[in-house]
Amino acid sequence: MSEQTPEATKDVTMETVAAASAQPSVAPELTAKRSAIAALLSGELDGSAMNDDAFLQLFDTKVSTLKADDMVHGTVVSVTKDEILVDIGFKSLGVVPRAEFVGAELLAPGEVVDVFVEKIEDGEGRLMLSRRRADFMKTWEEILKLAETQTVTQVRILRRIKGGMVVDLLGIEAFLPGSQIDVRPVRDFDAWVGRTIDVRVVKVNHPSENVVVSHKVLLEEQLAEQRGKILEMLEKGLVLEGTVKAISDFGVFVDLGGVDGLVHITDLSWGRVAHPSEIVTLDQQVKVVVLDFDENRKRISLGMKQLTSHPWDQIGEKYEPGTKVRGKVVSLTDYGAFIEIEKGVEGLIHISEMSWTQHVKHPSQVVSLGQMVDAVVLNIDKGERKLALGMKQLEPDPWNDLMAKYPIGSVHKGAVRNLTNFGVFIELEPGVDGLVHISDLSWTKKIRHPGEFVKKGDEIDVVVLAVDNEHRRISLGHKQISENPWDIFEGEFGVGTETEGKIVRLIDKGVIVEMPQGVDGFVPVSQLSFAPVRNIAEFFNAGDNLPLKVVEFDKEQKKIVLSVVEYLRTRSAEEVATYNANHPVPNADKYNADGSASGATTIEDLEDSEPIAE
Repeated sequence: MSEQTPEATKDVTMETVAAASAQPSVAPELTAKRSAIAALLSGELDGSAMNDDAFLQLFDTKVSTLKADDMVHGTVVSVTKDEILVDIGFKSLGVVPRAEFVGAELLAPGEVVDVFVEKIEDGEGRLMLSRRRADFMKTWEEILKLAETQTVTQVRILRRIKGGMVVDLLGIEAFLPGSQIDVRPVRDFDAWVGRTIDVRVVKVNHPSENVVVSHKVLLEEQLAEQRGKILEMLEKGLVLEGTVKAISDFGVFVDLGGVDGLVHITDLSWGRVAHPSEIVTLDQQVKVVVLDFDENRKRISLGMKQLTSHPWDQIGEKYEPGTKVRGKVVSLTDYGAFIEIEKGVEGLIHISEMSWTQHVKHPSQVVSLGQMVDAVVLNIDKGERKLALGMKQLEPDPWNDLMAKYPIGSVHKGAVRNLTNFGVFIELEPGVDGLVHISDLSWTKKIRHPGEFVKKGDEIDVVVLAVDNEHRRISLGHKQISENPWDIFEGEFGVGTETEGKIVRLIDKGVIVEMPQGVDGFVPVSQLSFAPVRNIAEFFNAGDNLPLKVVEFDKEQKKIVLSVVEYLRTRSAEEVATYNANHPVPNADKYNADGSASGATTIEDLEDSEPIAE
């Protein structure tokens, strides 16, 4: 074994070791610190005192206990241009890259250093050590202790990355998540870069050697103590200062120092607020008053407007009836517009108070949201905090002059503005309308709907029949433009008068015919034929001309009833046959002109027939 030992040491380190041992600059005290193996290789240690068995046992022990990833102490043997040789008591010297030592030029043989075993043998059979890894492992051990003991330590924020920050923790880069920086949402991450803060190690990942730290946990511990104190002192009416933490559509969350409270949008201001951002901004310091506190659910309702008196309490005599005011339209409803004349003081302009003459169906026809408008105070109820306003009162009431402008009996021309089931609205001038009732459209026509007579936009002549100034209504007539023709009709269409008419409309009970001079008459279904008519439309059509005799004339009701049957009673058989041929009602040919059954009529025909109505 002793003979093989010199051979085992004939590697590249041998010359280096020998050269190192011959250096005159090595101090005596450092030489004494060199390892036994280095001394043995240099011939300074008497190896005869150790037999082969003892040396082999020592050698096996060193080799068997040393393994990769170990932290060991070693002695600097030599410093070269690129490497530093370190004796760690192994069979060969370990190699450490010189670049891993800070101040390597100051190292001297004999100095004891900590190194990390990276490889027992590399590709060239060398023992590879790392000074940098050793330094890291020392720091890593300290970090593990920090995590285990949850000790607070300081870090410096280096830079911003996705999801958070990179911090310097004992010389190692650690991760500070964005959610762990502060108890409040961080809006400007860049403002934190370069700051030194206290943190606690909250997670250590051994395989990847990643460390996660938190600043928030320390703040939460501080706030927990504050929260307890605040909750103990909370009571309704307590005024506190806080910071606007978050803004939502329905209100503002205020941080009271570890405890959050909500200021609902309706409690921000006495005036109408469309969105809380109109009143406050994020991180703003605000004063609030506690409105309610739910101890079980830990919910705190806060208010800001309650710190000031209600504007209605200071209104005094400012808004007496007749006062002119100016305000902004803040809300529109079907019945009117709400006008804010000062913060917390709103008035309603009803649609009926928007125009003297215009028929306003919705306030959007006159005003729009956000518009500044002038108005007059009509009524004020301080107890109910209600203010009635009007816009039309800013101008003279035109109805005061309408009686002079539109006297009863005067004739005017107007445009059809709207049609309803009961009549036609005529615009006499912008904003001034009158109604022509359906019964006042025509002397002679039986009109079911005004649309049969006129269309929207048509211009027609009208006569003023009445003016109701109180209810602001003008009654008009169209048929009154001409004389009532029924005095003339009474002489021309007396009972028994023979005439003719053209069918203009079929109805269930008969037909409407247009007679000479355009007057309408009615022919009952029983008077259309001697035989019963079960389906008028099957044998009679609009446009057909009928021979007629007047059987009823009512001047007051403006009604003329006519009959074909009565007309035919005095006509020849040939004329009756011609009529029956044009309107082939079943069994009509079985009757004589006087209405009696003919000789050819059978019992079956009579059974199928119905008696003629008188």
